[in-house]
Amino acid sequence: MADPSSYRPKPGEIPDSPGVYRFRDEHRRVIYVGKAKSLRQRLANYFQDLAGLHPRTRSMVTTAASVEWTVVSTEVEALQLEYSWIKEYDPRFNVKYRDDKSYPYLAVTMNEEYPRVQVMRGHKKKGVRYFGPYAHAWAIRDTVDLLLRVFPVRTCSAGVFKNAARTGRPCLLGYIGKCSAPCVDRVSAEEHRELADEFCDFMTGRTATYIRRLEKQMGEAAEEMEYERAARLRDDIEALKKAMEKNAVVLADATDADLIAVAEDELEAAVQIFHVRGGRVRGQRGWVTDKVEEITTGALVEHALQQLYGEETGDAVPKEVLVPALPDPVEPVQEWLAGRRGSGVSLRVPQRGDKKALMETVQRNAQQALVLHKTKRASDLTTRSRALEEIADALDLDSAPLRIECYDISHLQGDDVVASMVVFEDGLARKSEYRRFQIKGFAGQDDVRSMHEVITRRFRRYLAEKERTGEWTDSEDSEDAENIENGELTSTNTNTLTEDDGRPKKFAYPPQLVVVDGGAPQVAAARRALDDLGIDDIAVCGLAKRLEEVWLPGDDDPVVLPRTSEGLYLLQRVRDEAHRFAITYQRTKRSKRFRSSPLDDVPGLGDTRKQALLKHFGSLKKLRSATIDQICEVPGIGRKTAETIAAALAQAAPAAPAVNTATGEIMEEEPGTMGSSGEPVRTGAPEERRGQET
Repeated sequence: MADPSSYRPKPGEIPDSPGVYRFRDEHRRVIYVGKAKSLRQRLANYFQDLAGLHPRTRSMVTTAASVEWTVVSTEVEALQLEYSWIKEYDPRFNVKYRDDKSYPYLAVTMNEEYPRVQVMRGHKKKGVRYFGPYAHAWAIRDTVDLLLRVFPVRTCSAGVFKNAARTGRPCLLGYIGKCSAPCVDRVSAEEHRELADEFCDFMTGRTATYIRRLEKQMGEAAEEMEYERAARLRDDIEALKKAMEKNAVVLADATDADLIAVAEDELEAAVQIFHVRGGRVRGQRGWVTDKVEEITTGALVEHALQQLYGEETGDAVPKEVLVPALPDPVEPVQEWLAGRRGSGVSLRVPQRGDKKALMETVQRNAQQALVLHKTKRASDLTTRSRALEEIADALDLDSAPLRIECYDISHLQGDDVVASMVVFEDGLARKSEYRRFQIKGFAGQDDVRSMHEVITRRFRRYLAEKERTGEWTDSEDSEDAENIENGELTSTNTNTLTEDDGRPKKFAYPPQLVVVDGGAPQVAAARRALDDLGIDDIAVCGLAKRLEEVWLPGDDDPVVLPRTSEGLYLLQRVRDEAHRFAITYQRTKRSKRFRSSPLDDVPGLGDTRKQALLKHFGSLKKLRSATIDQICEVPGIGRKTAETIAAALAQAAPAAPAVNTATGEIMEEEPGTMGSSGEPVRTGAPEERRGQET
């Protein structure tokens, strides 16, 4: 625990001007970002008597080891810079709204030649029009199903669309009249885009005009005695009215506004947002946050506005935002919102009428969300705290291990050897700090040597950062895992180990506990690696899969935790997550090693006939040298197909790989070819190796 007076700036050093400040811990990681109209007055509040500070503010200033600031010209610039730094550094003590949902949107892909209506989640894409968010995806699909009768816009995927265009037959929706079937040219691209534009207009709230137009067309059809057409228009009108009934009018005059309500207590706050478009509630969402310091409702509203509109531009920011309390001062926030929208934005507290009544409804939702969150959180916090305490007792640690790192080795018969590092903080996965390793040399033939190498590399970089002695340039040692949810590797770390401005670094933060997947040998290797580096303040243990035993360095017997132990359950979760992460990366690397066969480019040649060819000739090399007549001898291969195969093989590179005759798996043509790890490239069947992944 640091003494704030040890890093308190000297009198007169802090400027009396607007700016943004950052608190850093002893490892130079940014733990808090804030802005101030006057940096001098704001920072002075942190260096008063600790007894007078909010408990979480006191925890922050005692965790910090330094403070720095950046002066800006205006409060609007301070607001923008604060938002950018919070997004960049992800400070642990800042107000962060936790949302356990990825809210679905109704999206119309206007950036495509034939716009498509679909449900979308995640980041918004340029050229796509979004409506929502909605609480449930099924609510979007119900609405779309009603509207497709009137606006038969394409909803199929790109694959289905291309297949229909190739075969000349539309999908089922085209047959039942819920798609205009542009895939088979029933309508032109321009006509289909007009339908998509009308669909978007209806979703934006321009409903009355369109319904009046349909009613007029229905009357004209009836007068001309076109009763079937009039009946269809009547049914269309009923479908639109039914879709409109799902979103009752809550505000008159087709108002576009967002209503934000806050429910709070001493430690936490819940935020609820209602999105009103065209006078109707189009979406609802909510977040919960910890209150890091004594923060006002207006400040909570300001943070909510930053998160809500920080990535939005244009019409996504409404003309009117109704809040329970205004930020102080309100002018910079209004100016910032106007900049995001491109025109003026009204930020105010409703005082009377329909808007005040709707705000009360939003407020009730926020209160219920806070109560529900506290009910769940109490159980979660108790369980996690008990688990950490049980681990500390079992391993004889001085304190609960708030940060746990777990390592696992994965390979396939010694090839494509990789390792994973997963991080749990306060009993929860911190996926932004997961790492992946490629094992060098021949260590992959031995899990123990591989574990020693990984631990050495990881903590050598920690020491390098701790001592600030230079940079590492081995970009293959570690790779970021920014898209953890789908198990894909999406980016690679830069070569620089650390940066002076405090950006997130590879290995800058040490754990209190290192867990390895394995028994006594792996634990001994990890401990030996730490000892070789002179690190003696990090605990090490291993979790063996067979009996779920916990092994400690130097102990002849394992520690056996009860099966009902929350501590054992947490260690299992950590170990299983490391295993999942490692084997996903190993499979990704394995798939990259296999090259495609030239036969894949032969049109109309399926897997059955490809395997028949390979079984008949034994390899691609022999097939390439065969004549057309010899190829025709293979059952199911006609002369035209044989000519196509011969032409495709003639165009392929001479070094094209051969394929296993039994399985069709790609293998090297020339014997003795070495893989990246120095071992011969494998040629065995997948079935023979299945289940041998470790």
